[in-house]
Amino acid sequence: MQCHQGRTSKATVDTNITNSGAATEDTVSTKISFSNIHYLAAAATMYGKVVNGGYQYTGKTYDAKFAHIDGYGACTDCHNPHSLEVKFENCKTCHTYVKKEADLKNIRWLGSEVDYNGNGSMTEGIYYEVKGIHDQLLTAIQYYARTKVGVPIGYNGDVYPYFFKDLNDDGIIDTSEAVSANGYKSFTPRLLKACYNYQVVKKDPGGFAHGGKYLIQLMYDSIENCYSVFPSFATLMGNIHRDDEGHFDGSSEAWRHWDTEGEVPSSCARCHSSKGIATFLSTGANTAEETTNGMLCTTCHTSPPSVRQVSSVKFPSNVTVNIGDVSNLCMICHQGRASNNSIDSAIAASGGPYSFTNIHYFPAAAVLFGGDVHGGYEYTGKTYAGRQEFPNHNGKFVTCVQCHMGVEGKKGHNVAEPQKENCVLCHGQDIAQPIPGSDPENFSFDGIRPGSIPDYDGDGDITESLKDEIKGLEAALYLHLQAYGQSIGKPMVYDANTYPYWFKDTNGNGIGDPSELVSSNGYKFDAKGLKAAYNYHMSIKEPHGYIHNALYIAQLMVDGIQDLGGSVAAYAWR
Repeated sequence: MQCHQGRTSKATVDTNITNSGAATEDTVSTKISFSNIHYLAAAATMYGKVVNGGYQYTGKTYDAKFAHIDGYGACTDCHNPHSLEVKFENCKTCHTYVKKEADLKNIRWLGSEVDYNGNGSMTEGIYYEVKGIHDQLLTAIQYYARTKVGVPIGYNGDVYPYFFKDLNDDGIIDTSEAVSANGYKSFTPRLLKACYNYQVVKKDPGGFAHGGKYLIQLMYDSIENCYSVFPSFATLMGNIHRDDEGHFDGSSEAWRHWDTEGEVPSSCARCHSSKGIATFLSTGANTAEETTNGMLCTTCHTSPPSVRQVSSVKFPSNVTVNIGDVSNLCMICHQGRASNNSIDSAIAASGGPYSFTNIHYFPAAAVLFGGDVHGGYEYTGKTYAGRQEFPNHNGKFVTCVQCHMGVEGKKGHNVAEPQKENCVLCHGQDIAQPIPGSDPENFSFDGIRPGSIPDYDGDGDITESLKDEIKGLEAALYLHLQAYGQSIGKPMVYDANTYPYWFKDTNGNGIGDPSELVSSNGYKFDAKGLKAAYNYHMSIKEPHGYIHNALYIAQLMVDGIQDLGGSVAAYAWR
């Protein structure tokens, strides 16, 4: 790594721009010269955001060190230290189709189920995804230079300074143009950043293996930044993609939150590190783990295709359940971190006021099992819907795996959405006139409304989607919470994206102003407010509760409205 780290970084580019005195991102300055990372900067690619080898845009997050399986995390694990040849024989253990070094280009991890370069293929190797988006980055660079700067640009990777004036604007730098005297000297800050990232990728030909997703993120952001100044931005961006589904989105907050600390604490590591679940299942304990870029094969598998076996799952309410298949593994993390008991315990411990209790994010299993595991705050004297097995599904699509990976569990690992082709067989794609067997590509879960659904939100509309029914109840409960706060002289506002979510509405305007959405202004509840706020937040943080157990969510919110003193006459179904 001493030599294969590159000779420049984001800091180099920023200093170059600062010293040029360029007033804006689109100011041309002859004082801006091309910054070259140098050759084969493999370590810079592998360590990603940790070392800032690429130009990382402000406000964006990036993957950290590329994590492979244990035993393959260092240069000499994969390369012969003398010849530098790749030990591709070792790759065959998992990538059985690798017969020769050239086959490494065909490797595509099962967690990479996004069409990054937008060419319609999600089976090609990551090498080809990187190459495809790299070609599009050069197109974006040339479009920006020609259209915004007015001086066409071209690239020749074999001749310094690499970027040249494209005198005939044919997109190619020929022999007469690839000379030092014709070096490009019309850089703007925006153009320099994109050209720098283009070179970062170009000069690490093994980058697809060293940290392909980091490179994709750099290139996507450069393309986005180049096109951002044009009205036709969306069209120019095309169908390229930056990030993976959440379990594998290494740049997301769910995986990057602990970068400053350097490790994921024991209270979070079970679900926010690649090794946390394995440690928990083998020892029964939660221990601190190193930060990672999302899940690995070994998170859920002992040795693919063997899946870690979990016989039952204990929820925060201390209730233990078994869903009946490997979905138990999913429920370890998607159960939430609080329950009915959490609220009752907080209230029993003191007379208040109380800090907000957060169930955490995507507690799908807590909603699916509903009143069986008591994830929401369940009011005394009320009954609540338990696990929803959707009887009309004829015993299918009743577990996490069956819906998100297919009944046979063979859909793949991009589990953000269930298989649409299974749903359209009955639900169709249109709320007013369902057409069973409709095109899955036109199907939206947001439009589902089973015929047995009552008017949950009491607005008189029995044609709106199930999702809109729940959204209507959320809006009603929030209005009652705000009215309750006003009535006790403690106005409140909610912001789903800012911890601790509930804040004092200091100016009483009903809106979360920036000055109010700060931790020090967090709201303190009385018992009634705490219970209803907890249920409201639970519905918000389980955005697919309308599918997993809409009745349970609806019951919680209507009971919250009633407890706050609101009329529930419109909710005759309850």
